[in-house]
Amino acid sequence: MNICILGAGGWGTAMALHLHRSGHTVTLVPRRYEAALSLASSRENTAYLPGYNLPGSIQIAAERAPALMEAEVVCLACPSKGLRELCQQLTGELGEARQLRLFMVLCKGLELESFKTPTEIVGEYFPDYPCGVLSGPTFAGDVAAGLPGAITLALEEGVSDAGRYQAAFSSDAMRVYRSLDVRGTELGGTLKNIYAIAAGLCDGLRLGDNAKAALLTRSVHEMIQLGVSLGGQPATFNGLSGFGDLIATCTGSWSRNRSFGQLIGEGKDPEAILKEQSTVVEGYRATRCLFGMAAEKGLQAPILSEVYAILFEGKSPKNALQSLMARELKAE
Repeated sequence: MNICILGAGGWGTAMALHLHRSGHTVTLVPRRYEAALSLASSRENTAYLPGYNLPGSIQIAAERAPALMEAEVVCLACPSKGLRELCQQLTGELGEARQLRLFMVLCKGLELESFKTPTEIVGEYFPDYPCGVLSGPTFAGDVAAGLPGAITLALEEGVSDAGRYQAAFSSDAMRVYRSLDVRGTELGGTLKNIYAIAAGLCDGLRLGDNAKAALLTRSVHEMIQLGVSLGGQPATFNGLSGFGDLIATCTGSWSRNRSFGQLIGEGKDPEAILKEQSTVVEGYRATRCLFGMAAEKGLQAPILSEVYAILFEGKSPKNALQSLMARELKAE
């Protein structure tokens, strides 16, 4: 299968390596021309995924249009905040993409202004093409190294060749489970980043293992309640794109969102941390989006609310902890 990946961050690069090992023809298209030249020359993504060599048979393209001409699947691996701009640019570049059958979203998050999911944004611009999403506990370094893992591929009911696409993204090291719950899969991939920030706060405050276990347990409960209220299916949030991704992101030393929360818990300012980082902390924007969505629907989400207060209202992590612990007692 001919697959084009738009976006050469850590995840896009790891997916290129994974799909190449599975025998597919892969073209990786960085966002910036200079990055494409550097990557084509060094064959290593030193900025976002250092230490992994890109075989010469993985094509690096400096322009999208030629790469799109032969692609059957186009993977969208940009940060979620840049997805609409990418779609706008693609509208004038798909004229020769006669083999294109499917868009596959690899990013996680919601649009800040509209609260739309990535597949909803893609659907605005390309309603004639089906759009799926890959989401789950997939640290880019582990995928690049070929370590075993599992992920959810969500496609709406009625998409032809769904089983074929499931098989295409699967390998001996990657087990792909198919789901019909596209919205729930995307919400799970967004919500877990918020709770990863909370887990990092717990680490930064040195609250201990008991506190973190309690936080993760209540985070799962809150994630399911929010996700179902916002249109997802309960089973989705108990699966790889919900609970699985939550556990990986809340415990992994590689997690940008957990590390972000930890630095805040240690006393650093959120805005200062973001300015110093070259990578995107998706949970920061996600917190604002989900807090707004919950408020619109009158949903109670105490952990989300306290993370929001810390990030956007200047509340101290210690005071946020006190607010959570002082809540009215209730049945589990």
